[in-house]
Amino acid sequence: MVRGLRRGSPRDRTGRATRSGLHVLFLAAEADPFLKVGGLGDVAAALPVQLRKFGLDVRLALPLYPQLQPLIQESRPLARFEVSSSEGPIAAQAFEIQLDTLPVYLVDGGPIRTGDAVYHSLPQEDASKFLFFSLAALELTRSIDWVPDVVHANDWHTAASIYWLGIGGRKAPFFARAATVLTVHNLPYLGTGIGSALALYGLPTAGEVRGGLDASFPEWAGEAILPLGLACADLITTVSPSYALEILTSEFGCGLERFLQSRADRILGILNGLDMEKWDPATDPDVGTHYDASHLQRRDENRRALRQAFRLAGEGREPLVGIVSRLDPQKGLDLALPVLEEWVNQGGSAVVLGAGDRSLEEGYRALAERHPNRMGTVLGYNGQLASQIYAGADLFLMPSRYEPCGLSQMIAMRYGCPPVVRATGGLRDTVRDVSAPRGTGFVFEAATSDALWQGLTRAREWFESANRWRRLQRTGMRQDFGWRAPARAYLSAYRQAIRNHRQGET
Repeated sequence: MVRGLRRGSPRDRTGRATRSGLHVLFLAAEADPFLKVGGLGDVAAALPVQLRKFGLDVRLALPLYPQLQPLIQESRPLARFEVSSSEGPIAAQAFEIQLDTLPVYLVDGGPIRTGDAVYHSLPQEDASKFLFFSLAALELTRSIDWVPDVVHANDWHTAASIYWLGIGGRKAPFFARAATVLTVHNLPYLGTGIGSALALYGLPTAGEVRGGLDASFPEWAGEAILPLGLACADLITTVSPSYALEILTSEFGCGLERFLQSRADRILGILNGLDMEKWDPATDPDVGTHYDASHLQRRDENRRALRQAFRLAGEGREPLVGIVSRLDPQKGLDLALPVLEEWVNQGGSAVVLGAGDRSLEEGYRALAERHPNRMGTVLGYNGQLASQIYAGADLFLMPSRYEPCGLSQMIAMRYGCPPVVRATGGLRDTVRDVSAPRGTGFVFEAATSDALWQGLTRAREWFESANRWRRLQRTGMRQDFGWRAPARAYLSAYRQAIRNHRQGET
């Protein structure tokens, strides 16, 4: 069983809270440690757990995917209820388990059971599942008589809950006071072309909404559930302050920039946190030699072990570059290919762990084959190897074209591996260039190979001074990226959403 996980709950079985504070229903498509695919999984359990420490009655709702069925073996449903559809009521049920102090509702029903994966490549393949889940999670709260003050949805997968409440759901007295927050983790994933699924659950497209939406709402987004949710949310948050500004531009707004500009007073950027206990080189079980900021000399053993694991030649006087990433043009890793070629030609070394775009996978595989003693590539994801790269590489490369938040740069700093990053989104907000007081890494502006090369060149120059490099490492390792500050910001955001909702009622 997952650490901290318990079946059932010590609370009143009606679902009424035993603690004071706001009632917050937190909806997500994934959450670690139950099931994690991307960065949302890191947020969806850590943030609610931290918010409960502040006295909020937060409850997490997740789909009961087939792979999660073992969690509820021999358990009785907390509630049975129905979700309306054009084909008649669809039976639903929910089970309750506990993660530390966090109640977790696993929502079950036919549309959720049919999927063989959490996410498919096309939104249409997942639309019925996620729309059903979003509406079922709301019906669950009514079934157990637990009235939410705030409904907090994440990305397109749960935006239907915000949309349903916004277009009439709050006419029901039970939901009348429910303010809504919609967090955008990655704007380009809009949940487009799902008109048939919207119709199935009685959700109109934008053109069918009585009175229409804001004039700046683009016509093409009428069958995309994320924009529809954004149009109805009392507050929109993104996962870093810089990304909140970037989505208002034509470069990052995905065609929604005019509409988002019209809602700019309701958009707030809150930087994601990092699980500081999980990501700790002093205790990480996947790190060969444990160390901390006061014992950095021990880190050299991990550097040697990493070089040996990848069979890298030489004594390693040049800095070793590490990459742990999805291989995707968004991550700027096409820009890094020619740069790393030149890097190893000049005697440097690099190791890469990742998978994704087929052409990039082939590019990094071929680069390692051309330079077997200087370059190592592992395609796929391996958590143990990821920790070893954070703990053993000298530099961590993130040349992203855009990065809503990013956790890897935070982990790298925590592990004494100064990052080389492009100034975008959460990278801009978390990494201070060495030219500034208490710098933590190397920041470059342009999304070009030349700018990346200049960043690496500056890093190499700093690396030549051992004392200066140790100071840089220690400064990064002592940054506090924990969840306490982001959770306080979300508490403030919930209060703002409630004010916005009340103002909208008057």
